Amino acid sequence: MARRVLLVEDEPSIVEAVSFILTRAGWTVHAHADGATALDRARAGAPELVVLDAMLPGRSGFDVLRDLRADPVTAAIPVLMLTARGQERDRDLALRLGATGFMTKPFANAELVAEVRRLAGG
Repeated sequence: MARRVLLVEDEPSIVEAVSFILTRAGWTVHAHADGATALDRARAGAPELVVLDAMLPGRSGFDVLRDLRADPVTAAIPVLMLTARGQERDRDLALRLGATGFMTKPFANAELVAEVRRLAGG
């Protein structure tokens, strides 16, 4: 059985690329594009990992991360922030809010797979 990742990303080309890369690595990827309903999707889907963009419609990825950490159902799910916002203050904010990992776009395919495996424990 494939392992489950929730990808919260609104850019179709990034959704397609990440889905392709992770599916080839044995993951089942469920994509969701709206920050306003991302917490509900995470609660319902029970993913092993959330890959979360910072800039989303509805609510920012930072707000979604805050929500994920505050909810007992999702608090322990590893979260990889994957964002074009690569400034140090963005990284610091993500880690302060409870991100398990942080990567910037563009990314190398092998690095993304390695980080997802590391954060999800194998």
